[in-house]
Amino acid sequence: MLKQDIKRLLFEGTVIPAHPLALNEDRSLDEEGQRRLTNYYMDAGAGGIAVGVHTTQFEIRDPEFNLYERVLRLAVEEVNRKKSTRPFIKVAGICGRNDQAVEEAQIAKGLGYDIGLLSNGGLAGWTEDELLERTRKVAEVIPVFGFYLQPSVGGRVFSYEFWKEFAEIENVHAIKMAPFNRYQTLDVARAVCHSSRCDEIALYTGNDDNIVNDLLTTYQFNVNGKSVKKQIVGGLLGHWAVWTKKAVELLDEIKAVRDKEEIPSALLTLGQSVTDSNAAFFDSANGFRGCIAGINEVLARQGLLKGNWCLLEKEKLSSGQASEIDRVYGDYPQLNDDAFVRQLLVESGQ
Repeated sequence: MLKQDIKRLLFEGTVIPAHPLALNEDRSLDEEGQRRLTNYYMDAGAGGIAVGVHTTQFEIRDPEFNLYERVLRLAVEEVNRKKSTRPFIKVAGICGRNDQAVEEAQIAKGLGYDIGLLSNGGLAGWTEDELLERTRKVAEVIPVFGFYLQPSVGGRVFSYEFWKEFAEIENVHAIKMAPFNRYQTLDVARAVCHSSRCDEIALYTGNDDNIVNDLLTTYQFNVNGKSVKKQIVGGLLGHWAVWTKKAVELLDEIKAVRDKEEIPSALLTLGQSVTDSNAAFFDSANGFRGCIAGINEVLARQGLLKGNWCLLEKEKLSSGQASEIDRVYGDYPQLNDDAFVRQLLVESGQ
């Protein structure tokens, strides 16, 4: 079960960056860079990190790299070394068939992770019932953070009934909605509201293309004649792996107004600026092919990574993507936290 302080923070809503992978030019693990990234997220005020997820590169599990446990361990060591007095949510990415998923859950639990983000990617031939049973098996080991992954990067479309059954599973405490689709996001919110565990599940946005609107929206449904409301309280996002200090400030600003009758129009405009930036980072123009390299590119420009390299050579910036990142840097200087990062690097002697 979740620790009470972790559960409280999860339900209040917080910034959880999807943790990238720091590599040297020869594509070996840059351990110092990996530790530096973890500390950056903590210093920026994030409420947690998600390690071993898509942004960390699923290939860390491949036998030729064999980095899954090592990368998860590095993050935990840095979190523990910080000795912070505030709660910090440690999320471990979990994927694969039943045996692999359970084994990864056991590894994560053994290392001290609080909750597992369970991906259904790579299991296209499985029925929804089989995936629900897989979730139950993982939930017996570690608390579960559900994950609706967009089809363009390996996910699939699920029915409303799937999410309603998913929400009924004990030890599921949150769902990250990242289908990049309004209808499918709505399916999850409605399913949770119609489940008997509505109050036991926190909704998080993973829709990097619609971050601000998601965080401003209260869903409302008629459930057996009663009006039930549910908010998306925070985000677990690849986009928040960069410019994280500003993401923390943004969530605080949204929390201050989202219960009010009137939402400042400036926030909606800001939301479109964030989406435009995400289009450059995630390479939406090329079917998201450069999404991981794009995140790494921004971190490299800031000095947090040595370069934008990925484990697989084919994973790289698309043609024109660097210019798009230049553009959004110039168009939206208020969104970056470069000055904060520079100060961090100076203070750490790097």
